[in-house]
Amino acid sequence: MNNKKANNNWYVITGGPSTGKTTVVDILTKRGYKTTIEHARHYIDTMRIDGETVEEMRNNKKKFQLGVLDMQIEQEASIMPEDLVFLDRAIPDALAYYQFLNLDYDEKLLNAVKESSYKKIFILDRLPFQKDYARTEDEEEQKEIHRLIIDVYESLGFPIVFVPVLPPKERVDFVLNNI
Repeated sequence: MNNKKANNNWYVITGGPSTGKTTVVDILTKRGYKTTIEHARHYIDTMRIDGETVEEMRNNKKKFQLGVLDMQIEQEASIMPEDLVFLDRAIPDALAYYQFLNLDYDEKLLNAVKESSYKKIFILDRLPFQKDYARTEDEEEQKEIHRLIIDVYESLGFPIVFVPVLPPKERVDFVLNNI
């Protein structure tokens, strides 16, 4: 696509499942930075409260992806462009998940990606795979999603910084030294 120039002060923390995104974002929050939540997990938690199982949600892949995308779009629309913010994933991550799940892109996703803008993308290198209630992928699928996320952000022309595997606080220092 095109090489985008950011019209905001937003930084994305991303990578495949089990890369330590939430840990990095939590440390940034504790250090006083403005951050966002990851919407896939939030969507799962919200739907579980309504009585839906993770399996039921994941079986309707399109509904799940659209639910997460709607939350992400709403969240990004609520952030002031001048605010320095670290996002736990961003709208383009959905492109990678759509590819992984063999879903056709819909107009809402394509328009949201076209309008998206970020100062820099921090892609966290993979950590040893850990399964939890919200993750349904295995290690091979984790690797594939991670590769797709890299491909998506590279194709969109955003500046990317790869964050090596380090102790969590050192990873955060690495991110902050590269903004």
